[in-house]
Amino acid sequence: MRIEKLYPMTSTRLMVIDVAATLQVAALTLSNPGIGLVVVSEENGKAAGVLSKSDLIRHLTDREAKASVEALMSRNVISCSPADELQAAWQVMVENRIQNMPVLSADAKPLGVLDIRDALKVLFEQEQLQEHMLANYIAGIGY
Repeated sequence: MRIEKLYPMTSTRLMVIDVAATLQVAALTLSNPGIGLVVVSEENGKAAGVLSKSDLIRHLTDREAKASVEALMSRNVISCSPADELQAAWQVMVENRIQNMPVLSADAKPLGVLDIRDALKVLFEQEQLQEHMLANYIAGIGY
């Protein structure tokens, strides 16, 4: 299954803030239920980085006086595209120990955020369907 088929899930998790946004704006955005990552964009709408709840919490424990979203965001954005296979995206998330991954267009514009729980749910449902179809085939019921 391709990521583009999960657009209803990934688009609802998409939160974008400007690179010049304050930490308070980032915190308010991340306080929404189900949001674990915000995409930080430049003026042209392209992703410049990401800021996670963990990044913000780490900042609060460090207590830097003059930090900004731009200073805290991760610039090395690990992302996927709508054409990527869900299984491959899930493997990247596991390998990099990330819970949320932005879905970016070919020109690096944010389209959504893939949550690892959503990915696992869909992958599990696919496996259940295949198991059911195989059991029906073996029992002679057909597809």
